[in-house]
Amino acid sequence: MNSSFQAASCEVGGLFKAESVLAAALRLREEFVKPARVAFAFVSVNYLPHLEEFCEILRVDGHIIDIVGCTTSGRIEGGREIESGSGFSILALQCDLGEPLAISAEDLKNQGLLDNKPNAWLALANPFTFPIQEWLDTWNARYTNIPIVGGLASGASHEETCVFINGKIVDAAMLPVIGRTTIVPVLSQGCRPIGEPMTVTRAENNVIYALGGQSAYHVLENAFQTLTEEQKSNARGNLFAGLAGNEYVEDFQSGDFLIKNIIGADPDSGAVVIGGIPRIGQTLQYQIRDRGIAIEDLDRACEITSVIRHEAFATLLFSCLGRGRRFFGHPDQDAEKLFHAVGGKPSVGFFCNGEIAPVRGLNALHSNTVAAAVWVKKC
Repeated sequence: MNSSFQAASCEVGGLFKAESVLAAALRLREEFVKPARVAFAFVSVNYLPHLEEFCEILRVDGHIIDIVGCTTSGRIEGGREIESGSGFSILALQCDLGEPLAISAEDLKNQGLLDNKPNAWLALANPFTFPIQEWLDTWNARYTNIPIVGGLASGASHEETCVFINGKIVDAAMLPVIGRTTIVPVLSQGCRPIGEPMTVTRAENNVIYALGGQSAYHVLENAFQTLTEEQKSNARGNLFAGLAGNEYVEDFQSGDFLIKNIIGADPDSGAVVIGGIPRIGQTLQYQIRDRGIAIEDLDRACEITSVIRHEAFATLLFSCLGRGRRFFGHPDQDAEKLFHAVGGKPSVGFFCNGEIAPVRGLNALHSNTVAAAVWVKKC
Protein backbone atom coordinates (compact mmCIF):
# COMPACT_ATOMS: atom_id res chain seq x y z
CA MET A 1 0.00 0.00 0.00
CA ASN A 2 0.97 3.63 -0.41
CA SER A 3 2.48 5.50 2.52
CA SER A 4 1.96 9.06 1.33
CA PHE A 5 -1.27 11.03 1.27
CA GLN A 6 -1.31 13.71 -1.38
CA ALA A 7 -3.86 15.34 -3.64
CA ALA A 8 -3.86 17.89 -6.46
CA SER A 9 -6.56 19.32 -8.69
CA CYS A 10 -6.91 21.40 -11.82
CA GLU A 11 -9.57 22.64 -14.25
CA VAL A 12 -9.12 23.46 -17.92
CA GLY A 13 -11.71 25.11 -20.15
CA GLY A 14 -12.14 24.72 -23.87
CA LEU A 15 -12.42 22.00 -26.49
CA PHE A 16 -10.04 19.04 -26.44
CA LYS A 17 -6.46 19.94 -27.27
CA ALA A 18 -3.66 17.49 -26.61
CA GLU A 19 -1.32 20.30 -25.55
CA SER A 20 -3.82 21.54 -22.94
CA VAL A 21 -4.19 18.05 -21.47
CA LEU A 22 -0.39 17.67 -21.48
CA ALA A 23 0.04 20.94 -19.60
CA ALA A 24 -2.49 19.80 -16.98
CA ALA A 25 -0.77 16.40 -16.69
CA LEU A 26 2.64 18.00 -16.10
CA ARG A 27 1.16 20.42 -13.57
CA LEU A 28 -0.37 17.54 -11.58
CA ARG A 29 2.82 15.48 -11.85
CA GLU A 30 4.81 18.25 -10.14
CA GLU A 31 2.66 17.87 -7.01
CA PHE A 32 3.59 14.22 -6.34
CA VAL A 33 6.75 12.54 -5.14
CA LYS A 34 5.73 9.29 -6.88
CA PRO A 35 3.00 8.28 -9.36
CA ALA A 36 -0.52 9.14 -8.26
CA ARG A 37 -2.71 6.10 -7.61
CA VAL A 38 -5.79 7.46 -9.33
CA ALA A 39 -7.27 10.57 -10.88
CA PHE A 40 -10.97 11.37 -11.13
CA ALA A 41 -11.70 13.22 -14.38
CA PHE A 42 -14.97 14.91 -15.30
CA VAL A 43 -15.22 15.99 -18.93
CA SER A 44 -17.67 17.81 -21.19
CA VAL A 45 -19.43 15.61 -23.74
CA ASN A 46 -17.34 16.84 -26.69
CA TYR A 47 -14.35 15.01 -25.17
CA LEU A 48 -16.00 11.64 -25.94
CA PRO A 49 -14.17 11.06 -29.27
CA HIS A 50 -10.86 11.77 -27.51
CA LEU A 51 -11.21 9.75 -24.30
CA GLU A 52 -8.44 7.26 -25.05
CA GLU A 53 -5.92 9.97 -25.97
CA PHE A 54 -7.06 12.11 -23.03
CA CYS A 55 -6.47 9.30 -20.52
CA GLU A 56 -3.23 8.17 -22.16
CA ILE A 57 -1.68 11.63 -21.84
CA LEU A 58 -2.68 11.87 -18.19
CA ARG A 59 -1.34 8.41 -17.38
CA VAL A 60 1.94 8.64 -19.28
CA ASP A 61 2.89 12.29 -18.83
CA GLY A 62 1.09 12.85 -15.53
CA HIS A 63 2.41 9.63 -13.96
CA ILE A 64 -1.10 8.57 -12.89
CA ILE A 65 -1.82 4.85 -12.66
CA ASP A 66 -5.58 4.89 -13.32
CA ILE A 67 -8.04 7.45 -14.66
CA VAL A 68 -11.68 7.09 -13.59
CA GLY A 69 -14.28 9.56 -14.82
CA CYS A 70 -17.47 10.45 -16.62
CA THR A 71 -19.13 13.02 -18.83
CA THR A 72 -20.89 15.97 -17.24
CA SER A 73 -22.93 19.03 -18.10
CA GLY A 74 -20.96 21.07 -15.55
CA ARG A 75 -17.73 20.82 -13.61
CA ILE A 76 -16.52 21.83 -10.15
CA GLU A 77 -12.98 22.70 -9.05
CA GLY A 78 -12.04 24.32 -5.77
CA GLY A 79 -14.76 26.77 -4.84
CA ARG A 80 -15.93 27.27 -8.44
CA GLU A 81 -18.90 25.75 -10.25
CA ILE A 82 -18.52 25.83 -14.04
CA GLU A 83 -22.08 25.00 -15.01
CA SER A 84 -21.69 24.97 -18.78
CA GLY A 85 -19.08 25.03 -21.52
CA SER A 86 -16.35 22.68 -22.66
CA GLY A 87 -13.44 21.45 -20.58
CA PHE A 88 -12.44 19.08 -17.80
CA SER A 89 -11.64 19.00 -14.09
CA ILE A 90 -9.30 16.48 -12.41
CA LEU A 91 -8.53 15.37 -8.87
CA ALA A 92 -5.39 13.21 -8.57
CA LEU A 93 -4.80 11.22 -5.38
CA GLN A 94 -1.87 9.39 -3.84
CA CYS A 95 -3.26 7.27 -0.98
CA ASP A 96 -4.39 3.73 -0.13
CA LEU A 97 -6.83 2.61 -2.83
CA GLY A 98 -7.73 -0.61 -4.59
CA GLU A 99 -7.97 -1.02 -8.35
CA PRO A 100 -11.07 0.43 -10.03
CA LEU A 101 -13.71 -2.12 -10.93
CA ALA A 102 -15.79 -1.96 -14.11
CA ILE A 103 -19.31 -3.21 -13.38
CA SER A 104 -21.86 -3.93 -16.10
CA ALA A 105 -25.57 -4.55 -15.95
CA GLU A 106 -25.03 -8.14 -17.13
CA ASP A 107 -22.47 -9.22 -14.56
CA LEU A 108 -23.70 -7.13 -11.62
CA LYS A 109 -24.28 -10.11 -9.35
CA ASN A 110 -20.81 -11.55 -9.94
CA GLN A 111 -18.63 -8.45 -9.63
CA GLY A 112 -17.10 -6.40 -6.86
CA LEU A 113 -16.45 -9.17 -4.35
CA LEU A 114 -13.35 -8.50 -2.28
CA ASP A 115 -11.70 -10.84 0.21
CA ASN A 116 -11.58 -7.98 2.71
CA LYS A 117 -14.24 -5.34 2.99
CA PRO A 118 -13.03 -1.86 2.02
CA ASN A 119 -13.41 1.18 4.23
CA ALA A 120 -15.69 2.79 1.62
CA TRP A 121 -16.62 2.85 -2.06
CA LEU A 122 -16.50 5.64 -4.63
CA ALA A 123 -18.99 5.10 -7.45
CA LEU A 124 -19.69 6.58 -10.88
CA ALA A 125 -22.50 5.14 -12.99
CA ASN A 126 -24.31 5.72 -16.28
CA PRO A 127 -28.02 6.25 -15.42
CA PHE A 128 -29.10 5.04 -18.89
CA THR A 129 -27.26 1.69 -18.93
CA PHE A 130 -26.78 0.66 -15.30
CA PRO A 131 -29.48 -0.62 -12.87
CA ILE A 132 -28.46 1.67 -10.05
CA GLN A 133 -31.12 0.65 -7.53
CA GLU A 134 -30.47 -3.08 -8.03
CA TRP A 135 -26.77 -2.45 -7.55
CA LEU A 136 -27.32 -0.40 -4.38
CA ASP A 137 -29.52 -3.14 -2.91
CA THR A 138 -26.84 -5.73 -3.71
CA TRP A 139 -23.95 -3.65 -2.37
CA ASN A 140 -25.83 -2.69 0.82
CA ALA A 141 -26.32 -6.40 1.53
CA ARG A 142 -22.71 -7.34 0.72
CA TYR A 143 -20.97 -4.43 2.39
CA THR A 144 -23.09 -3.64 5.43
CA ASN A 145 -22.43 -0.24 7.02
CA ILE A 146 -19.75 0.61 4.43
CA PRO A 147 -20.43 4.04 2.90
CA ILE A 148 -20.78 4.59 -0.83
CA VAL A 149 -20.47 8.10 -2.25
CA GLY A 150 -20.70 9.04 -5.90
CA GLY A 151 -22.82 10.30 -8.75
CA LEU A 152 -24.55 9.47 -12.01
CA ALA A 153 -23.00 10.80 -15.22
CA SER A 154 -24.75 13.61 -17.05
CA GLY A 155 -24.69 14.77 -20.66
CA ALA A 156 -26.71 16.31 -23.43
CA SER A 157 -28.36 12.99 -24.35
CA HIS A 158 -28.32 9.23 -23.74
CA GLU A 159 -25.67 8.79 -26.44
CA GLU A 160 -23.45 11.52 -24.98
CA THR A 161 -23.43 10.21 -21.42
CA CYS A 162 -20.76 7.78 -20.30
CA VAL A 163 -18.48 6.51 -17.53
CA PHE A 164 -14.92 5.47 -18.32
CA ILE A 165 -11.86 3.78 -16.85
CA ASN A 166 -8.56 4.55 -18.60
CA GLY A 167 -10.41 5.64 -21.74
CA LYS A 168 -12.62 2.54 -21.95
CA ILE A 169 -16.36 3.15 -21.65
CA VAL A 170 -18.08 1.12 -18.90
CA ASP A 171 -21.55 1.01 -17.33
CA ALA A 172 -20.22 1.84 -13.88
CA ALA A 173 -16.89 2.29 -12.11
CA MET A 174 -16.37 1.38 -8.46
CA LEU A 175 -13.24 2.26 -6.51
CA PRO A 176 -12.57 0.57 -3.14
CA VAL A 177 -11.06 2.81 -0.46
CA ILE A 178 -8.73 0.68 1.66
CA GLY A 179 -5.87 0.66 4.18
CA ARG A 180 -5.19 3.92 5.99
CA THR A 181 -7.49 5.91 3.72
CA THR A 182 -11.16 6.47 4.35
CA ILE A 183 -13.85 8.94 3.37
CA VAL A 184 -16.36 10.89 5.43
CA PRO A 185 -19.68 11.17 3.57
CA VAL A 186 -21.44 14.54 3.60
CA LEU A 187 -25.00 15.04 2.36
CA SER A 188 -27.07 18.21 2.05
CA GLN A 189 -30.62 17.57 0.84
CA GLY A 190 -32.04 21.06 1.16
CA CYS A 191 -35.52 19.85 2.11
CA ARG A 192 -37.61 19.91 5.27
CA PRO A 193 -40.61 17.72 6.08
CA ILE A 194 -44.13 19.15 5.80
CA GLY A 195 -47.37 17.66 7.01
CA GLU A 196 -47.20 14.44 9.03
CA PRO A 197 -45.19 11.24 8.57
CA MET A 198 -47.52 8.51 7.31
CA THR A 199 -47.20 4.78 6.63
CA VAL A 200 -47.46 3.56 3.05
CA THR A 201 -50.53 1.30 3.11
CA ARG A 202 -51.14 0.79 -0.63
CA ALA A 203 -48.66 1.12 -3.49
CA GLU A 204 -47.77 -0.51 -6.79
CA ASN A 205 -44.22 -0.01 -8.01
CA ASN A 206 -43.68 3.77 -7.82
CA VAL A 207 -47.37 4.67 -7.57
CA ILE A 208 -48.63 5.37 -4.05
CA TYR A 209 -52.37 5.14 -3.55
CA ALA A 210 -52.76 5.28 0.22
CA LEU A 211 -50.87 6.65 3.22
CA GLY A 212 -52.18 5.65 6.63
CA GLY A 213 -55.38 4.50 4.97
CA GLN A 214 -55.93 7.91 3.36
CA SER A 215 -55.60 8.95 -0.25
CA ALA A 216 -51.95 9.78 -0.96
CA TYR A 217 -53.16 12.82 -2.93
CA HIS A 218 -55.31 13.97 0.02
CA VAL A 219 -52.30 13.71 2.37
CA LEU A 220 -50.22 15.74 -0.13
CA GLU A 221 -52.97 18.36 -0.33
CA ASN A 222 -53.11 18.63 3.47
CA ALA A 223 -49.33 19.00 3.66
CA PHE A 224 -49.48 21.76 1.03
CA GLN A 225 -52.01 23.67 3.14
CA THR A 226 -49.51 23.89 6.02
CA LEU A 227 -47.25 26.14 3.90
CA THR A 228 -47.16 29.91 4.04
CA GLU A 229 -48.59 31.84 1.11
CA GLU A 230 -45.08 32.66 -0.11
CA GLN A 231 -44.05 29.01 0.10
CA LYS A 232 -47.17 27.96 -1.77
CA SER A 233 -46.40 30.38 -4.58
CA ASN A 234 -42.90 28.87 -4.94
CA ALA A 235 -43.92 25.25 -4.41
CA ARG A 236 -44.19 24.26 -8.08
CA GLY A 237 -41.31 21.89 -8.79
CA ASN A 238 -40.14 22.05 -5.17
CA LEU A 239 -42.41 19.46 -3.52
CA PHE A 240 -40.91 16.01 -2.95
CA ALA A 241 -41.63 12.72 -1.23
CA GLY A 242 -39.35 11.64 1.59
CA LEU A 243 -38.99 7.89 2.24
CA ALA A 244 -37.67 7.07 5.70
CA GLY A 245 -34.14 5.69 5.57
CA ASN A 246 -34.54 4.10 8.99
CA GLU A 247 -37.86 3.20 10.59
CA TYR A 248 -36.35 3.08 14.09
CA VAL A 249 -36.60 6.85 14.59
CA GLU A 250 -39.02 8.37 17.08
CA ASP A 251 -39.03 11.91 15.72
CA PHE A 252 -38.25 12.29 12.02
CA GLN A 253 -36.19 15.35 11.06
CA SER A 254 -34.52 16.76 7.95
CA GLY A 255 -31.86 14.30 6.84
CA ASP A 256 -33.79 11.20 7.94
CA PHE A 257 -35.40 10.74 4.52
CA LEU A 258 -34.46 9.65 1.02
CA ILE A 259 -35.73 12.51 -1.11
CA LYS A 260 -37.60 11.42 -4.25
CA ASN A 261 -39.18 13.49 -7.02
CA ILE A 262 -42.95 13.70 -7.27
CA ILE A 263 -43.55 12.83 -10.91
CA GLY A 264 -47.32 13.25 -10.94
CA ALA A 265 -50.50 13.27 -8.85
CA ASP A 266 -54.12 12.42 -9.69
CA PRO A 267 -56.95 13.72 -7.47
CA ASP A 268 -59.47 11.29 -9.02
CA SER A 269 -57.60 8.09 -8.14
CA GLY A 270 -55.80 9.62 -5.18
CA ALA A 271 -52.48 8.41 -6.55
CA VAL A 272 -49.10 10.11 -6.24
CA VAL A 273 -46.28 8.92 -8.52
CA ILE A 274 -42.73 9.29 -7.19
CA GLY A 275 -39.22 8.68 -8.49
CA GLY A 276 -38.61 5.71 -6.21
CA ILE A 277 -40.10 2.40 -5.10
CA PRO A 278 -41.68 2.57 -1.62
CA ARG A 279 -42.31 -0.48 0.55
CA ILE A 280 -45.64 -1.24 2.15
CA GLY A 281 -45.20 -0.22 5.78
CA GLN A 282 -42.47 2.32 5.02
CA THR A 283 -42.83 5.82 6.44
CA LEU A 284 -43.30 8.64 3.95
CA GLN A 285 -43.44 12.36 4.62
CA TYR A 286 -43.78 15.04 1.97
CA GLN A 287 -40.99 17.61 1.74
CA ILE A 288 -40.44 21.14 0.48
CA ARG A 289 -37.23 22.56 -0.90
CA ASP A 290 -36.26 26.21 -1.08
CA ARG A 291 -33.06 28.25 -1.09
CA GLY A 292 -33.24 29.20 2.58
CA ILE A 293 -33.71 25.59 3.69
CA ALA A 294 -30.95 24.41 1.34
CA ILE A 295 -28.49 26.98 2.71
CA GLU A 296 -29.31 26.03 6.32
CA ASP A 297 -28.88 22.35 5.46
CA LEU A 298 -25.56 23.06 3.74
CA ASP A 299 -24.37 25.03 6.77
CA ARG A 300 -25.07 22.00 8.97
CA ALA A 301 -23.14 19.79 6.57
CA CYS A 302 -20.22 22.22 6.64
CA GLU A 303 -20.14 22.06 10.44
CA ILE A 304 -19.49 18.32 10.13
CA THR A 305 -16.71 18.77 7.58
CA SER A 306 -15.07 21.54 9.61
CA VAL A 307 -14.52 19.09 12.46
CA ILE A 308 -12.33 16.86 10.27
CA ARG A 309 -10.55 19.55 8.24
CA HIS A 310 -7.14 18.83 9.81
CA GLU A 311 -7.31 15.16 8.78
CA ALA A 312 -8.83 15.81 5.35
CA PHE A 313 -6.61 15.99 2.28
CA ALA A 314 -9.14 16.18 -0.59
CA THR A 315 -12.85 16.35 -1.47
CA LEU A 316 -14.99 14.94 -4.28
CA LEU A 317 -18.23 16.83 -4.77
CA PHE A 318 -21.39 15.53 -6.47
CA SER A 319 -24.03 18.19 -7.07
CA CYS A 320 -27.46 17.79 -8.67
CA LEU A 321 -28.12 19.46 -12.00
CA GLY A 322 -31.06 21.20 -10.29
CA ARG A 323 -28.81 23.13 -7.94
CA GLY A 324 -26.22 25.75 -8.87
CA ARG A 325 -27.08 29.20 -10.20
CA ARG A 326 -30.56 28.25 -11.38
CA PHE A 327 -31.59 27.30 -7.83
CA PHE A 328 -29.60 29.64 -5.58
CA GLY A 329 -29.67 32.65 -7.91
CA HIS A 330 -25.87 32.90 -7.94
CA PRO A 331 -22.99 30.49 -8.67
CA ASP A 332 -20.64 28.53 -6.41
CA GLN A 333 -22.93 28.21 -3.35
CA ASP A 334 -22.26 24.52 -2.66
CA ALA A 335 -18.67 24.33 -3.90
CA GLU A 336 -17.43 27.45 -2.13
CA LYS A 337 -18.90 26.57 1.27
CA LEU A 338 -17.63 22.99 1.27
CA PHE A 339 -14.22 24.02 -0.12
CA HIS A 340 -13.67 26.45 2.76
CA ALA A 341 -15.14 24.06 5.33
CA VAL A 342 -12.29 21.59 4.69
CA GLY A 343 -9.64 24.29 4.71
CA GLY A 344 -9.21 24.78 0.96
CA LYS A 345 -7.90 21.26 0.28
CA PRO A 346 -7.97 20.11 -3.38
CA SER A 347 -11.60 19.64 -4.42
CA VAL A 348 -13.21 18.55 -7.69
CA GLY A 349 -16.67 17.42 -8.71
CA PHE A 350 -19.43 17.50 -11.28
CA PHE A 351 -23.13 18.14 -11.81
CA CYS A 352 -24.97 14.81 -11.67
CA ASN A 353 -28.11 13.05 -12.83
CA GLY A 354 -28.38 11.62 -9.31
CA GLU A 355 -26.23 11.51 -6.19
CA ILE A 356 -25.20 8.52 -4.04
CA ALA A 357 -24.63 8.82 -0.29
CA PRO A 358 -25.73 7.09 2.91
CA VAL A 359 -28.65 8.18 5.09
CA ARG A 360 -28.53 6.69 8.58
CA GLY A 361 -26.22 3.93 7.37
CA LEU A 362 -28.20 3.03 4.24
CA ASN A 363 -26.55 3.89 0.91
CA ALA A 364 -29.15 5.42 -1.39
CA LEU A 365 -29.72 7.30 -4.62
CA HIS A 366 -30.74 10.93 -4.14
CA SER A 367 -31.95 13.79 -6.28
CA ASN A 368 -31.71 17.57 -5.83
CA THR A 369 -28.92 17.11 -3.30
CA VAL A 370 -25.22 17.74 -2.96
CA ALA A 371 -23.09 14.85 -1.71
CA ALA A 372 -19.40 14.94 -0.90
CA ALA A 373 -16.67 12.43 -0.13
CA VAL A 374 -14.12 14.03 2.17
CA TRP A 375 -10.87 12.06 1.92
CA VAL A 376 -9.27 11.47 5.30
CA LYS A 377 -6.12 9.75 6.52
CA LYS A 378 -7.05 7.30 9.28
CA CYS A 379 -5.31 7.79 12.61
